[in-house]
Amino acid sequence: MKNKIEEIRKAKGIRQEDFAKIMGVSRQTISSLETGKYNPSIFLAYKIAKFFEMTIEEVFIFDEEEI
Repeated sequence: MKNKIEEIRKAKGIRQEDFAKIMGVSRQTISSLETGKYNPSIFLAYKIAKFFEMTIEEVFIFDEEEI
């Protein structure tokens, strides 16, 4: 699943390490999310979207062909 986490995070001037602490995950988790190597739980996806004051659909790009 693709996402805009890195783009949004950088636009807000937040480092991966700081964002990881805010989200309660490791920096490696944030890195894996940003590179598309890891899909978040629905809880984490919601938490990320809420932090950015966006909807899940605005942050995460769901491609039906990936099913």
